[in-house]
Amino acid sequence: MHRFNDKVVIVTGAGSGIGEATARRFAAEGASVVLAGRTRSKLDKVAAGLPEGKKLVRVTDVSVLAEVEGLVQDTLKTFGRIDVLINNAAVAPVGKVTEASVDDWRQVMAINLDGVFYCSRIAIPELIKTGGSIVNVSSVSGLGGDWGLSFYNAAKGAVTNFTRALAMDHGRDGIRVNAVCPSLTRTDMTEDIYGNVKLMEKFRQRIPMARGAEPEEVADVIAFLASHDARFVNGVNLPIDGGLTASNGQPRMA
Repeated sequence: MHRFNDKVVIVTGAGSGIGEATARRFAAEGASVVLAGRTRSKLDKVAAGLPEGKKLVRVTDVSVLAEVEGLVQDTLKTFGRIDVLINNAAVAPVGKVTEASVDDWRQVMAINLDGVFYCSRIAIPELIKTGGSIVNVSSVSGLGGDWGLSFYNAAKGAVTNFTRALAMDHGRDGIRVNAVCPSLTRTDMTEDIYGNVKLMEKFRQRIPMARGAEPEEVADVIAFLASHDARFVNGVNLPIDGGLTASNGQPRMA
């Protein structure tokens, strides 16, 4: 498929995991891709596998408004337009509210929430011109609570509802705003979980498909939501969870 020929896509957190897989998926479908993230070496590694002339690497801390403004300006200078924004950058400090630090709270809100706000605010005027689309990467942690992840839950819960509000406010502008809500996915952030045999068994017991997601499986859904195929899908927070949220929480009987 080449659903994104002549389209320009910004992906934040593009240096690894879901962001990397998403950048590769859009590039494979013909898009020019802007890779944004905080670590140049990671971005360059991803960019090396993308077509020449259809990629831009921009070191960006999405928690800093001026850097987001520079990201959008450089994108317009290089490609002249923006068609899709993927808000993916995130961090996930672990600990109860009395254990994780105030600095942890500020960082998770700055990256996971302020970053989505800044990128959306600055990109929306350009997306109006192209009839573009925003896909936020929320989480099943934005649909329900976790043990020991209250900061992450708060930020992703805000992203979930922010997605709905943006969709309502800008639908008449020709912009669609949706979010994906993955459960456990194999990324750098979840490396410790995948390396813990007992913990992984607990996940397999809870997820009906008995495994976590691969980043490419999330990227496939992101690409769908951003495409013309999803042209009447707006304001959706779509779980990508192998059936996890289908459960009412009761234990398996057999």
